[in-house]
Amino acid sequence: MVRTEDILSTIRMIHEENFDVRTVTVGISLLGCSSDDTDVLCKRIRSRLIERASKLHSACEALEVKYGVPIVHRRIAVTPISVVASGHGHSGFIKVAHTLDAVACELGVDLIGGYTALVHKGMTEDDEILIRSLPDALSTTERLCASVNAASTSTGINIDAVLLISEMLIQVARRTAHLNGFGCAKFVVFANAPEDNPFMAGAFNGIGEADCVVNVGVSGPGVVKGAIERAKEMKPKLTLNDIAEVIKTTAFRLTRIGELIGREIAQSIGAKFGIVDLSLAPTPKIGDSVGEILQAMGINHVGAPGSTAALALLTDAVKKGGVFASSAVGGLSGAFIPIAEDSGLSHAVEMGYLTIEKLEAMTSVCSVGLDMIAIPGDVDADTIASLIADELAIGVFNHKTTAVRIIPVPGKRPGDKVKFGGLFGETVVMEIRNAGCSSDFIRMGGRIPAPLTSLRN
Repeated sequence: MVRTEDILSTIRMIHEENFDVRTVTVGISLLGCSSDDTDVLCKRIRSRLIERASKLHSACEALEVKYGVPIVHRRIAVTPISVVASGHGHSGFIKVAHTLDAVACELGVDLIGGYTALVHKGMTEDDEILIRSLPDALSTTERLCASVNAASTSTGINIDAVLLISEMLIQVARRTAHLNGFGCAKFVVFANAPEDNPFMAGAFNGIGEADCVVNVGVSGPGVVKGAIERAKEMKPKLTLNDIAEVIKTTAFRLTRIGELIGREIAQSIGAKFGIVDLSLAPTPKIGDSVGEILQAMGINHVGAPGSTAALALLTDAVKKGGVFASSAVGGLSGAFIPIAEDSGLSHAVEMGYLTIEKLEAMTSVCSVGLDMIAIPGDVDADTIASLIADELAIGVFNHKTTAVRIIPVPGKRPGDKVKFGGLFGETVVMEIRNAGCSSDFIRMGGRIPAPLTSLRN
């Protein structure tokens, strides 16, 4: 039975609290596209993507009209290209990158992910070629997103890969200096990357996924903030247990809507329904901020003592509410803290409340990690590699997904403001203390072994 209060609540979420389906991502397997001829490979990739995703845009538009829920982004994720383009060399990988980008544009897809390598235990020749091709691939495409899984709880951290990635990031930043290093915003390095994540830049269609699958990312920081504020008005002396219950109830409603839309889109385009990723992914809009949720919970300045505990409560309650609503919750699910994409967090950085050290502590309990962080363009590769290694270690040793999307902004110094535009937002460049002091450690290379708790009995 549909209750009047549920209808009114949904209308308020959409019109007053910035609720949306942040992304519908179609995962498409390219394993059947292999060929020794690069041109044939690219032709087959194009045909497969058009065959599977040509109805995506119209299906999303129809459901926006039917339910009145905005669907912000349409995206595609493909099989890791280090596998698909194996044996084609640097020039072949770049041709594939351009093919993916062109098809995304042709289909009206906002972003396409899967320019990916999985190197958590070691790098093949093709994995290394893909990583070394990142400067060319990301600086000459518009919609292509790339990722590398460089660590896992079962294998440890591949420091050799992390070092190579850090060197390539600096090149990507320089190649896109006219855009404040924006190419780096389309790349993420993971520990424990999920195969069904619908959010960019890290989405790829895992080897264990179906041939064509729809994964939905639902977001609603403004909805959660509004629910907390209304609860505090009704009951001024709320406990943290009460706050957790409010968040769980709200997450339940968001998940229900996301699954309904995801299943209908999957049916419309002839795909399987995969998962709902209930991640509180913010936007630069005021009122659509994870930072503002923490403030509503009583943290006056994000970054103050208690910020990590508040974020832990939020992430846990979101996951519990989502799992209760659906058996198909997956991806990352929880709370994102991408600095440039979150107006509240960006303000906290600008005011000096939130430092990168405190941010790193907060990533131990959130859904991802050091996300959309702008750093000075003169930070050396060894320091970047060390920052990445620190964050991956949090994921590996806490059995969770963590990631780094860090942007060395050429010519910028701490405190300078940089704009990336659209959902990517703007922020100030964060200070990196003690830069250059970790080279002796990180340059040893090799692999940090897996934690003992990951070993089988």
